[in-house]
Amino acid sequence: PAWLRRLCGRLLSERLMRPNGVQAVVRGVMEGTGAGGTGAEAAAVDWRKCDAVAKILASCPQQCLSPEDYYRLVCPQILDLLHIQDRLTARQFQRVAVAALLAVARDRPQLAEKHLLQPLLAPLLRCVET
Repeated sequence: PAWLRRLCGRLLSERLMRPNGVQAVVRGVMEGTGAGGTGAEAAAVDWRKCDAVAKILASCPQQCLSPEDYYRLVCPQILDLLHIQDRLTARQFQRVAVAALLAVARDRPQLAEKHLLQPLLAPLLRCVET
């Protein structure tokens, strides 16, 4: 029902904008990915889940008053997904982070530059400038 979809969307959006909310949502969705099936089947399921989660992260919720506020809170958490230490988890989280970065860059290039690309490239730019 529409009311349930709206409620779930609102709760998901609220969770994403909290500290460590992106990681919690990604962990919840990706849990159990890769189990069962052949290697190729499991990899395909893994990629589809990663893409689906990335689309969720990249989409500013309708009830959010300001896209700037949403991306200011969520984008640093997306970049944090690149620093997960556990190998198996890191691979999935990196896929989600890269897909989300690409989606935000495609849909909201100015916000992607400000909240994703500039922080990501800052160390490289510092090296080039010196």
